[in-house]
Amino acid sequence: MKLKSIFTIGLVLLSSVAAMGQRFCNPLPMVIGQGGYAGGDVSVLEHNGMYYMCCSGGGMWYSDDLLNWDFQQVANIPGAPDIAKYNGKFYVTGNSDHVFEATDPLGPYTDLGEYKNMGPVEWGWNGGFDTKIFVDKDNQPYLFWSGRGISGIYGVRLDPNDLTRFAEKPTHLFGFNPIHAWERYGEMNEYPGVAWIEGPWVIERNGIYYLQYSASGTQWKSYASGYYTATSPLGPYTYAPNNPLIKKTEGLVTGTAHGSMVQLAGTDEWYQFYTTVLSNPPGGRRIGMDRIVFDEDGLMSCVVTDSPQPAPGTDAIKGTPASIPVTINKMNAMNALSKFSSQQPGYPASFAVDNYSGTVWMPETTDKQPQLVIELSPATRFDVVQHFNVDAMRIMFTAQRRFSRDASVELPVFKYTLEVSQDGETYTTVVDKSNNTVSKDTVFDEFKPTNCRFVRLTIIDWPKSSPLGIVDFTVFGYPDGWDAPEVASPVFSNLPLDREQRAQQQQQQRNR
Repeated sequence: MKLKSIFTIGLVLLSSVAAMGQRFCNPLPMVIGQGGYAGGDVSVLEHNGMYYMCCSGGGMWYSDDLLNWDFQQVANIPGAPDIAKYNGKFYVTGNSDHVFEATDPLGPYTDLGEYKNMGPVEWGWNGGFDTKIFVDKDNQPYLFWSGRGISGIYGVRLDPNDLTRFAEKPTHLFGFNPIHAWERYGEMNEYPGVAWIEGPWVIERNGIYYLQYSASGTQWKSYASGYYTATSPLGPYTYAPNNPLIKKTEGLVTGTAHGSMVQLAGTDEWYQFYTTVLSNPPGGRRIGMDRIVFDEDGLMSCVVTDSPQPAPGTDAIKGTPASIPVTINKMNAMNALSKFSSQQPGYPASFAVDNYSGTVWMPETTDKQPQLVIELSPATRFDVVQHFNVDAMRIMFTAQRRFSRDASVELPVFKYTLEVSQDGETYTTVVDKSNNTVSKDTVFDEFKPTNCRFVRLTIIDWPKSSPLGIVDFTVFGYPDGWDAPEVASPVFSNLPLDREQRAQQQQQQRNR
């Protein structure tokens, strides 16, 4: 007897709304363009309801909802860039001794020259590194930067008439503190005397200034961000008691640091953008985003996510199940009917579903349309067969960073389909990107919730100038219904009732 639960029409409609374009998933599926790759160190600016993003990798992205981003090639974008607006103009700084100015956030940017009046290195200026322009409520501009290594973060008022000129001696705001164990070098923060304090970013909210910074270095998955607070831009600053603000060392999204905070236009809703450090090349670095929450005392908190989340400006629909990964480690799970078309030695297909960014599945070079089939419910004859409603998919391909620099080389475009099945024989297509033309090396696709036991990914085409590699393939969904085991078991009758059984029981009680 099949005991598969049945959605009510209302829940199906609610779930369909939630699954069709109302969510985001980290790492963000950023467009790759000629002259730009979203390679981390992310700075986001809101202007007139539009959002502008620049990253290490060049170029500029823009969006009206923080969810869907378009790319435009923009010159004069340094490494670790920052974008700020002041007196009707826009300024880009970063890992550079120069300041660049434009009348539009998408450029073109002209070079205003080098900083002036910085003083000796003892004052804190050791060359332009992670520079950040902040404009206070009284329209006074400030510059913040990292002194490199353990030096920490510095700040200074800028000349309102010349943003390249320091108006006074810089202020040392704080440095490395070995008591803050998360700031130390190493995957286990095992270097008590070594750190790299960087990436300052400042916001003001309700009279409190929040100075965010990053520590431990981009070579570590322990890369994280914390913050200090003050009542004036140049302090004195107090270390936040709930640091680090964001840190994640396990799973697919790790090394979360060096980013920016942006307020959703017209709301008190804030979002944290951050770099993610993948476990091992060729995965490289990607970008993440999560919501910031302020408590009654003004302390910030941010939970790093790697599953589908409500889009900015929306909330989870009440009664709609949260989608979680349902494919992790189910290639070689005991009794699994999962399979693959091919794999190269050292790059097995199981690496695609191991929830780890340091491994890659690489099919044979002669495999014209590589496939992965994942059984979502491996079971013995004595197990119930779990069914899942699936509603989204993420694929992370190996990094294609080098394509963004050379206009003569085609951008990486991946074409693929996702199909679902109850029996592993008859499949229905739920994602069809066989005609895709958009260049991304991370993709996230949503679709109507569909009940199934098997999912099948087929890669139809990819840039032949680079070998195909898949860092991650994850299907998201939630459990919904089950089939009885082939062989009866004494514990089977003790299973909790599913939706259909509960509805039947309630109806029987009403009929009595």
